Amino acid sequence: MAVENWLAKELAALTEFRRDLHMHPELLYDLPRTSAKVAEALRAAGVDEVHEGLGQTGVVGIIRGKVDTKGRMIGLRSDMDALPIHETTGAEHASRTVGKMHACGHDGHTAMLLGAAKGLVESRNFDGAVAVIFQPAEEGGAGAKAMIDDGLFEKFPIQEVYGMHNRPNLPAGRFCIGDGAIMGSVDKIIITIEGTGSHAAQPHNSIDPVTCAAAVVQAAQSIVSRNLDPMHAAVISITSVHGGDAFNVIPTAIIMEGTVRTLDEGVRGMIETRLAQVVKGVAVAFGAEGILEYQRLYPVTVNAAVGVERSVAAAIAVVGAQNVDTGVVANLGGEDFSFMLNERPGAMINIGNGPSAALHHPAYDFNDEIIPYGVSYWMELARQRLPLEG
Repeated sequence: MAVENWLAKELAALTEFRRDLHMHPELLYDLPRTSAKVAEALRAAGVDEVHEGLGQTGVVGIIRGKVDTKGRMIGLRSDMDALPIHETTGAEHASRTVGKMHACGHDGHTAMLLGAAKGLVESRNFDGAVAVIFQPAEEGGAGAKAMIDDGLFEKFPIQEVYGMHNRPNLPAGRFCIGDGAIMGSVDKIIITIEGTGSHAAQPHNSIDPVTCAAAVVQAAQSIVSRNLDPMHAAVISITSVHGGDAFNVIPTAIIMEGTVRTLDEGVRGMIETRLAQVVKGVAVAFGAEGILEYQRLYPVTVNAAVGVERSVAAAIAVVGAQNVDTGVVANLGGEDFSFMLNERPGAMINIGNGPSAALHHPAYDFNDEIIPYGVSYWMELARQRLPLEG
């Protein structure tokens, strides 16, 4: 890929900016330093409008092209928050905050979109306006929804919206994308089994919530294996079990937590209904009480066909068709960009991070060598979606 002259000059500064964010990670909506640095950088770059505090700590920059003959605006989105993980990379720019790190590459996403904002300001070779969206709380806080609820699409007439996420072990200089449902819904489940405690040597005096909970876990798996069409995908995972404090006491209650993931809203509804029936019914069979709390967090991430087509065209212009994979298989990980895609057509594309630890791993680090590819993709997408006549 030929790097544009201005980007070659900016690369060291963008890398430094990314590493500074990496050294000072912040979580969810608590992003005072990160948001302030992004807003400051946008203003220094000459972005026409910089709006802070959208969705608590989100930042939106508006960049206007040389002309605006059609009143069009597209949105380019990055996430900014880190994760509550202790970093083990040993890098010079490793996190300086114990128990927090950028283990998903949001520091790199922010740097790439900031670089694109600088390039678009410098060239302004497009017709219309570009909204660069820097979002808080992707990691479990539904920051995208918070920005929408705070008027993102009312305050800014965005007609299309696009996202990008790095993918470990996809070679640097490559992109991949899929059509339709590409990432799963994210739901949290809390199951409470209430029984009657007793001495462990006298189980007949109890309604044992432990054995009931074990039966609920087993029965819940039958929903996927026996109620779901085998051609569909879903998972029910119980990830936490709490109850009891002594080895010789049968506890009164067990509380379990977990997650449900699907690629279809109809399947999602079926599982919620059946899981409630299973929890209640199994508990009744044991003489206990079963209570399900079902929290819908993120919807299914669905790439619009037209959004995929436009994303692919921009990626091909940057790295060539041989480096763009359009047949990516869906996975059940979650992404709150799904909220934005439910409001406007667009797509989420993945950019290769090269050899790398997995996302959310304590040894993960964003690959600074891919910054030019990400910046160039964003700029090419803006130019193609908002072309100047002649």
